[in-house]
Amino acid sequence: MKLYYSPGACSLADHIAMHEADLQFDRVRVDLKTKTTESGQNFDEINPKSYVPTLEFDDGQRLTENVAILSWVAQRKPSLAPSGEMDATRLIEMLAFISTEIHKQFGRVFKPTSDAEASAAREKIGQRFALVSNMLKGDNLFGTEVSVADAYLFTMLLWAHKVNIDVPQKLADFQQRMRARPAVQLALKHEGIE
Repeated sequence: MKLYYSPGACSLADHIAMHEADLQFDRVRVDLKTKTTESGQNFDEINPKSYVPTLEFDDGQRLTENVAILSWVAQRKPSLAPSGEMDATRLIEMLAFISTEIHKQFGRVFKPTSDAEASAAREKIGQRFALVSNMLKGDNLFGTEVSVADAYLFTMLLWAHKVNIDVPQKLADFQQRMRARPAVQLALKHEGIE
């Protein structure tokens, strides 16, 4: 199994989750500017969407999109998802919220068409982080146990720090707890992130 990633990109969430699940996988670094893998392969041949993450299975099948890959990881390691029928649906709800309401907004911050657009996106991200802060149940999104959604949220908080978006103290504390986890430290080390 191979995880195609780019250092510090949203694929970090999958990288963390796969380490949390103790899955064995190879990492393949992708240069998103040149659209090539570290071996020089055209990444568009692997994923025509031209972005990470991509998870390639030993039989050649590929899975893309954070929500899909993180859900797949949670199926392999049930402790990375809340238990119960409705809780499993709540996990998908949270992954979708992070993906559409936080992750997507960062594109308008990283590559804005205007200062006004960047400012509006920063404000919306701040509002969404405030909502998520109120959703924390104890130390994590779903209580005491870490879920795949926590890995995704951690990655978005790294991005917020990178572009100086303030987050509620509860989320800053969450980020520090997550950073201390061995799986997170390993993924950060592999990606060369301090």
